[in-house]
Amino acid sequence: MLFVLLVSGIIALLAASVYYLFALERREAFRAHLKSRANYSAQLYDLLGDSAYARLSGMDSSLSAGFLPRRTIALFQAGEPPVFQFQGKDTQRFALDPQTLQAVGRTGEAFFTLDTREAIALKRRAGGKEVIVAVAARDVEGLARLDELLKILLGSLPVSVLLTAIAGSIFARRLIRPVTTIIREVNDLSSDNLAHRIDAGDNKDELSQLADTFNRLLDRLQESFDMQRRFIANASHELSTPLTSISSQLEVALQRERGGAEYKQVLLSVHEDVIQLRRLTRSLLELAKADTSGGMELTGVRVDEVLLKVASDMGQLRRQYIVDLHFGEFPEDEPDCLVFGSYELLYSAFRNVVENGCKYAADHTVEVHLYYARQGISVCVTTNGNPINEEDYDKIFQPFFRGGTAGDYSGWGLGLTLARSIIRLHKGTIEVTGDRDLRSTTFIVTLPPSSAKV
Repeated sequence: MLFVLLVSGIIALLAASVYYLFALERREAFRAHLKSRANYSAQLYDLLGDSAYARLSGMDSSLSAGFLPRRTIALFQAGEPPVFQFQGKDTQRFALDPQTLQAVGRTGEAFFTLDTREAIALKRRAGGKEVIVAVAARDVEGLARLDELLKILLGSLPVSVLLTAIAGSIFARRLIRPVTTIIREVNDLSSDNLAHRIDAGDNKDELSQLADTFNRLLDRLQESFDMQRRFIANASHELSTPLTSISSQLEVALQRERGGAEYKQVLLSVHEDVIQLRRLTRSLLELAKADTSGGMELTGVRVDEVLLKVASDMGQLRRQYIVDLHFGEFPEDEPDCLVFGSYELLYSAFRNVVENGCKYAADHTVEVHLYYARQGISVCVTTNGNPINEEDYDKIFQPFFRGGTAGDYSGWGLGLTLARSIIRLHKGTIEVTGDRDLRSTTFIVTLPPSSAKV
């Protein structure tokens, strides 16, 4: 309805503009005719003097009524009655009022109305004296065309409004139909049928882009829900394993009386399972904490200091773990050396990557290279021997996933997941590459310096 009113208003404004411009053009054209006729009379009087009266009278009498219909022509001398006047049929004689005479004296010409006719008065010098030539007529043909135009515009206006309403209704239905479809399909979505996608159609308009945007959002939501389901299933399984072991050992121990040594052995085994359960729970809590930045204290962190701390702790964790550090040239500006984030979380991320490398490397040695650039700070962690299979590159960051080369090494597959969550939280990226010939695996972590706007 608003669209119809708006378009109707525009059409009405356009019609009014056409009528006004046509009326203005008609008036100016007819005034030009009046002025031309007045100039002709003044020139004829200048050439023939008083003898021009008979010539003017005869000429005006012989001209057809179609040329300046209902015309009246008069010549005045200052302060005197008309010295010549031709009066057509059913016309009024000239009587110039003082205001018209003043206007003529001031500007040399004046347009005015005489009964229902348009008139002009010109001041000219003819025959050695100043005369005022006045011509009045009615633009019958022009006014008839103007009336006809008005009838056409008034008749076409409701037709235009009706056609606009019909076209607007059809267009609105066609426009709203895909929107209604999108709304219905989105309302039908739930966590149980996220695999359903909105039909974007073949058009490349804004609605198609909106549907594509919804589909990409659904892709991300489905991926998140799938990861959540896998996480819950895997977490339940991993948590149930030590609990089942503890329960089984206690049930067996309680089936009959045993000696102190046997009870001690059972308690030690249960204690190991409890420690494993506690570590798993702590890893799950750290992973949940890394998925949000809420409450995280942000400061400028030097990545080289974090890596030195990680290398020192690896030696204390296992004597055979060796971390070979290589630092590139440090930038002159200190902000380019810093990462804006949490020291504890970044330490946890690099510790997990480096510890994984030391654990699975053939010689338990990793090489860590630190590079500085204005675009970002890069850390490369490289291990030799026992490389990760290429088909596992996209899976190793999933919770509880353990690659084919993990073997009998202990762990739950949460370290790299935690590392990626922390790196992403700091607006960074982590990638993995490998070299088959060298049988090496390299993790590349890139973080924006604190000088960059992220």
